[in-house]
Amino acid sequence: MSLLTAAIAAVGFFTAALSGVAGLGGGTILIGVLYALGLEPTVAVPLFAAVQFVSNLSRTIAYFRFVEWRAAGWFLLTAAPMPFLVAPFVAGANVNVVLLLLAGLILVSLVPAKDGGEPLPQTPAVLLAGFLNGTIGMFVGATGLFVGRLFLRPEWKKETVIGTLALTQTLGHLMRVLGYASVGFLVTQRSELLLPLVAAVIAGTFAGKALNQRLPEALFRRLFKAILVVLSFKLIYDGVTGLMA
Repeated sequence: MSLLTAAIAAVGFFTAALSGVAGLGGGTILIGVLYALGLEPTVAVPLFAAVQFVSNLSRTIAYFRFVEWRAAGWFLLTAAPMPFLVAPFVAGANVNVVLLLLAGLILVSLVPAKDGGEPLPQTPAVLLAGFLNGTIGMFVGATGLFVGRLFLRPEWKKETVIGTLALTQTLGHLMRVLGYASVGFLVTQRSELLLPLVAAVIAGTFAGKALNQRLPEALFRRLFKAILVVLSFKLIYDGVTGLMA
């Protein structure tokens, strides 16, 4: 294993541990590392999706008994077809513009509802999450940070949030891998990175699960929202610097 591969695997471990604690956030750092290596979106996103499929699958297993299955079913209804419709347009997209749009979407989603308003009902929320996952996710890869707010429901415990988000992300990443493959962009293009990353994110997920058991519910929700804010500013920085380059 080269030094570069070892370093990327270490990033994979720590980002998976972060997601294991907070339910999201680590993937954005990981896709940032892949982009920093100079990989094109048509290479970086399929590789990232394959790794995150494994990461989220392991987190789904860890939180299996807390999953809200009906929500996952509605999510798949919109998440399954969209990658195949969007895939032919990915190669020509300006990813920096998409990053800026995502940052705005995240920040708007965190604005408190006025007059004590309720969040979007569960079924429309997960249908919207599936649509965003299957469309914008094909360009950026990391979708947990902008669909995650739709899963932060007051009637769900933190374990239900993490488990259901993990399952839907597992399904979403699988659809992206298949969508890219349908137009000839295969994850095996960088197979030398795939296996070390897969092993690292599995280990990191269960390390994060152990830390999560020590995290109080109120602190979890604050951490969840804080990660969304920090990562939205990271997207703004990446988008602006990318457009200026």
